[in-house]
This record gives sequence, C-alpha cells and structure tokens, in this order.
Amino acid sequence: MRCCFSAHLPALAALSAFPGPCEVLRSGARLAPALLRSASAAVRRVRSWHPDDLTAVNLELVTLTEDRAVITWYTGIPGTDDGLGHPLPAITEGEVVYGTHPARLNRSASEGRATAHHQVELTDLEPGQTYYYQARSRGAAATPTPLHLVRGNAVGTSAFGLGSGGGPYSFTTPQPPPGRHLLSIALCNDLHLGETTAGLVGGIPLLRGVVQQPGRAPYPELMSRALVAEARRRGADLLLAGGDISAGGSAHDLGEARRILDGFGAHGEDYFVVRGNHDRSRDDAFRTTFQGGDGPGYFSRDLGGLRIIGLDTYAKSGNGADAGGLGAEQLAWFQGQLRQQPDQPTLVFGHHPLTVRDSLFPVTRGQCLERRQARALVDAYASAPGVFLHHAGHTHRNKRTVLTRAPHVTHQEVAAAKEYPGGFTLVRIHSGGYALNHFKAGDVAARQWSERSRRVAAGLWPHHALGRSVTDRNSVRAHDLSGVMALAGRE
Repeated sequence: MRCCFSAHLPALAALSAFPGPCEVLRSGARLAPALLRSASAAVRRVRSWHPDDLTAVNLELVTLTEDRAVITWYTGIPGTDDGLGHPLPAITEGEVVYGTHPARLNRSASEGRATAHHQVELTDLEPGQTYYYQARSRGAAATPTPLHLVRGNAVGTSAFGLGSGGGPYSFTTPQPPPGRHLLSIALCNDLHLGETTAGLVGGIPLLRGVVQQPGRAPYPELMSRALVAEARRRGADLLLAGGDISAGGSAHDLGEARRILDGFGAHGEDYFVVRGNHDRSRDDAFRTTFQGGDGPGYFSRDLGGLRIIGLDTYAKSGNGADAGGLGAEQLAWFQGQLRQQPDQPTLVFGHHPLTVRDSLFPVTRGQCLERRQARALVDAYASAPGVFLHHAGHTHRNKRTVLTRAPHVTHQEVAAAKEYPGGFTLVRIHSGGYALNHFKAGDVAARQWSERSRRVAAGLWPHHALGRSVTDRNSVRAHDLSGVMALAGRE
C-alpha cells in the first residue's frame, strides 16, 4: 500500500493532487543533493569491519516537558549496511550526562540494559532551567539527526553544540501550564493497519519504500499496540485517533484496529475515532466498525465541560488523493456547534489539516482540506474563543502552526503512528492552559521499526517527519480551561 503522502492512485484520477511547477522546483533544489548522496551510498560496497567498532548517531531530543526530557539515539557498526544504507546494530549500554553548565555535566541517567536503540529519560528537572547534555555509548558521543534541509535542530532549543560532533547540546525546560492538571489526552493518527510497505511511491526507484524484517510482526500492528501501551503508561485518560486507521478500508484491517484500540478502553467513552481518506471502501466498513453502521461520521461530545468535536474530512466522493472535504451539511453543523457555545473549551480533530506550511516535499491540494472550507473553519474559530486546539494527521509529520486569523488556536499535525518517529502527542490539560508533548512508543520492537523506517524517502524522512524544532513537537500555551472538570475516577 502506498503512502497517502503521495498521489497514490492512478495518475489520471489524481491530476488535481499534483503540485504546481514552483513547488516541484523548490523541493527539487532541496532534495536533489541528498538523493544523489543516497544513491551513491546504495551502490557503495560494504567495507570490512571490526566487532568492537561503534558509531552513535541519530541523536534526538524527542520529548521536553517542565520536569523531564526523553532522548534517543542509535548505535551501529561503522562500515556495515543493512541493505537500506543504515549500519547494522551495535548492542551496547548508553548514558546521558548532563548539568546546568557545559563544563559540569555532573548528573547522569542510563537505560540499565544493552541495546542499539537507546532511549534515556531525564527526570526531576527544574522548570525554566537551561541544561547541557551529551549522550554516550561505549565512550562515543552521539551525533544529532541532521536537519539541514529544513534548517532544523533535532537535539536542543538553542544552537549550542551544533557542529561540534558530539556536543554537549542544550535545552531549556518550559514552565508548566498554569493551574491544576485536569486530564491528559493522547492524539494519534495514520495507523494504516494492513499496510506492508512504508513510504512506497510508485515509479521512483529511490523511493521504493521500507518493509519489515522477516519474522517480525507487521509494523502497523506492532506500532499501534505499542502506542496504546505507551499512552496508558504516560497517563492518558482519553485517546483520539485522527483517521487513516487502515491502509485501504478493509473490514479485516479495521476490525484489527478496533481490537487494538479496545485495549485502551471503550470506544465512544475512552477513545474516539474519525475517518481518513485511506479508510474509504465501497462497503463502508469504517462506518460498520466504528459507528455501528448508522449516523454521520462527525460528532460532538461533552466530557466534563470539555467539548470534543470529531470531523470526517473525507465525507465526499473522490479518488482518495484529492483535497479533503466536509460536505455542506457537516460544515453547517460545525459552524452551528461553535455559534451555540463559542466560549466552551473545545478540541477539534480530523484527518486533513487546514493548511500545510514549511514542507520539505512538494505540497499538493490533496494534503489539506479544501481551501474554501478551511477558510470557513478558521473564520468560525475566530469567533469562538473557547477553541484551543485543532489536531490533524495525514501529513505524517510533527508541525505546530498558529494562524493570525485565529491566534488562540494551535494547529498541531501529529506524525504517523505507523513509522518513524512512531508515537503520539500527549495533551496535558490544566485549568489555565495546556501542554503538547510528543512521545515515541517505548516498546523495544517499536524502537527497532522506528529506526528502520527512518529510511523512508531515501533517508530524507526525518527532515519531514520529526519536526524541524523541539517546539514543533513540544509546546505550552496559556488558555482559560477552568470550565473543564477532571474526569471522574481519573484524578
């Protein structure tokens, strides 16, 4: 199954989804050098290696809250190749040394076990404090995931240490959201149950896609189960799944998704699901699986004063690759919901984002909601101060956007659950604001697939999917949410 990021259906049916010439030229200028390097690496012979050799790479500051940070990296055997231009794993211990001065890294944290897929969590940090850190494995300092194509920073909130070849690097913890913590919500999307090849783009040899290693569990199931377990471990009270639950809308794949998500809790009470363009099928299995075969694909729920609005952003006929659409009836319903209670704290989620900005790859019409409808939603937000967050998937990336027309609303695109970086975004709602924090799935097998699938798009995927800055996946905003109550029994 091909990735929804591309125009993945027959060309004649998808002409409206093609990028314009300017988009192609802009992205081509960025991508061509990296694609050539990738092609060169693919034909380079593997040189001899020694089992004690080690390289520590792909360092990332994934999660940053007021009191903790989650740092990941990979250790490999230099000179080896797993067939995807990636070094074979070097299993070893890892640690992070850190402190409040770059010359005094006097604290340390480790995993306590040997692995090639390292994930270390720093805890008991102070809000508003600048820390310096270095990740090490067997004496080798880990180097960052390069984000030079998007002028990004994978390892810190400042440029300190970049270009040093191992750090230390720097981050400053944010202040916590104001007020008392009320509840937490896991945001996820693009599970793609039934998919067998990640990042498949037809007709482009270098973008041939990445498959799971033989003998391992299908990656969509593996990553979805790991997501559910990690969301619960991180304290999520609710889970919102924002579309593309399946790869092609089959009853079997949607049924498997339902069984996995039921591991989080009861559908319609503990978790909620909306449809994506990949969930379309002639027999409308999505409606049968998640809606009982009746009713519209959109809804509104009041959960202790917090209004959750789920949108069906592909309520239309089409080829699956064109722009998302709500339909006139759904749009009128949505506008009416906000007019009736404009001040009620409201979280909206749907598959297609309203806008796609700062993309490494060419932007097509198929990547967001139809323009006039997107403008109508933004206009509705401008008159509804209670709306604070719009969650979308579809683009398979972490990206935070604030629009001038409705600056009180954060538009958060969340990376796909099924592949690198692999995980979800946790919304921690306080009475005076909220925090958004991205977490990778912590399961060992999920980490292995996440690392393997970073080779999507000839290895360019991290430039697109991770988020060009720490704040694209971790942010805090003030907003009056005092009308929200903690869910019963979950305080």
